[in-house]
Amino acid sequence: MRIESPAAFAEFRKSAQAKLAQRRAEVLVCCGTGCLANGAAAVAEAFAATLDGSATEVKTFTKRTGCHGFCERGPLVVLRPAGILYTKVKPRDVKEIVDKTLKGGTVIPRLLYKEPTSGQRIEHYQEVPFYKHQTRVAMRRIGHIDPTDFEDAIAHGAYGGLVKALGMTPEEVLREVEISGLRGRGGAGFSTARKWRSCRNAKGERKFVLCNGDEGDPGAFKDRSIMEGDPHSVLEGMIIGGWAIGAHEGIIYVRDEYPLAVVNLTLAIQQARDAGLVGQNILGSGFAFDIRISRGGGAFVCGESSALMRSLEGKVGEPRAKYVHATDRGLYDLPTVLNNVETWADVGAILEHGGAWFAAMGTTKSKGTKAFSLVGKVKNTGLIELPMGMTLRQIIYDIGGGVLNDRPFKAVQTGGPSGGCVPEALLDLPVDYEKLTEAGSMMGSGGMIVMDDRTCMVDVARYFLKFLTEESCGKCVPCREGLHQMLAMFDDLVAGRGKPGDIERIERLSRGMQLGSLCELGKSAPNPVISTLRYFRDEYVAHLERRECPAGICRDLTTYEIMPETCDGCHACFKACPVEAITGKVKELHVIHQDKCIACGACYDACPTQAIRFLPKHQLAARGVA
Repeated sequence: MRIESPAAFAEFRKSAQAKLAQRRAEVLVCCGTGCLANGAAAVAEAFAATLDGSATEVKTFTKRTGCHGFCERGPLVVLRPAGILYTKVKPRDVKEIVDKTLKGGTVIPRLLYKEPTSGQRIEHYQEVPFYKHQTRVAMRRIGHIDPTDFEDAIAHGAYGGLVKALGMTPEEVLREVEISGLRGRGGAGFSTARKWRSCRNAKGERKFVLCNGDEGDPGAFKDRSIMEGDPHSVLEGMIIGGWAIGAHEGIIYVRDEYPLAVVNLTLAIQQARDAGLVGQNILGSGFAFDIRISRGGGAFVCGESSALMRSLEGKVGEPRAKYVHATDRGLYDLPTVLNNVETWADVGAILEHGGAWFAAMGTTKSKGTKAFSLVGKVKNTGLIELPMGMTLRQIIYDIGGGVLNDRPFKAVQTGGPSGGCVPEALLDLPVDYEKLTEAGSMMGSGGMIVMDDRTCMVDVARYFLKFLTEESCGKCVPCREGLHQMLAMFDDLVAGRGKPGDIERIERLSRGMQLGSLCELGKSAPNPVISTLRYFRDEYVAHLERRECPAGICRDLTTYEIMPETCDGCHACFKACPVEAITGKVKELHVIHQDKCIACGACYDACPTQAIRFLPKHQLAARGVA
């Protein structure tokens, strides 16, 4: 059915909402990538086979939604309207849920979320701390809609912002985005309205609207989840952007490793085109705008704007000098606006509710909400969205539930491979663009990796350097050679081969890369190094001068031994050792054979009595232990 006018759209939405209201109950099964990997598809199939079309006491429908965010507890099932959340659901649990909860009205305690500190079972979705402290704008419909069902998306508010925008002039739309204070959610934090206005004022009739879906940061997956779980929010934002700047063509550049995102976006584009929301004469306004998808080849550097555009042109994905602005000469040297997935997802909500509504959230300079992928050594890993200005402590402890296994917190890395590590002393730092930059880190695309005391900060910096060395396009010497030389020095540090003056050489090389690199990949590549040197310099000194790893992670510097006075022979270390370097019978003293030990730390992590300790390898050698 093609929708020809705003009035027809209103009727269509009314009809979709009426159909939705007929569903007296819904079973929402999270079918985001994380839950699917844990068997959510089989759970959804079991519910559908049991409920849909059957004569149950209530008319219940099974809905496969996008990512609910609570990835640590998947597969997730939410029962509506009761709002009951069940976690780690298996297909074998489905019959019990139907019989006891949907028909009998009683909850199943073992499937409820268990608060790790108090042990309390929490029944309702909105009362779980992970969700309770969130405010969702970009992810407002994810977990509520079936991303493949067009009517469901419309019933839950999709394209309401577009209808309103097409009743406004482009200048009025720009002004509303300006009032919102929306800044790019891809990492740079540039004013969205300023970018759009610059492109609108650029010379040329043909202009482009691009969506950067090439999310390549280790540990980041919020853009993927938005594209998978609510693709219409991205399309709506892009169409509004096209109306505002006078563009008629949109392209979504999607990472090739995101097949489900491609499938759902492709279907959404076709559904929107069939409904008349993409294509010619949208809602009878006379405005034409079409969207297509381009799949990236997995190059991290293509997340950089100019490299992404060269890739779209069929060229090698290499950046160009930044004095050439994309809003004047972008894709095919024509005026172009490029925004991140999350930014586009915010636009529809801003137009529907008003710029002032969005600006009322967040801080003075960082308005609205921000989505993050919360991962690492934290109890509640997953996808979150919260108002700008919430502190790191609130995020990690109130939403994340604290550090895994209640170990001491050490640092949190934000901003992806080019971000920085923030120490415990700054846990009360408000999260916004300015504060993170002042702390030596950055917002980035929204990755947040929590680290405990068993994390070696020298090795962390080395990990990100290795990643960036492999992903550098190699076009400019400071980035290409700087990364190789710096990585070589870090390899020496963690292996005990560091030389006097290495720390100072690393600092000089970092400054050279920041000053001389062509694009932000090279300029920001030293950030993990600089931030760890700033806050954890003592660990660098220990590696260099004493040949020791304070965290016991660097294998060439560390060894493990069992303390006879505490070992009770529980056999846990024996079972955990991957190379059979531990011998001993149950309830007898165990021994680690150093000639076989690879210093992986598996025994240390498995020991329930803390009978295993790590120490510098040279200390064991000094005692004559082979």
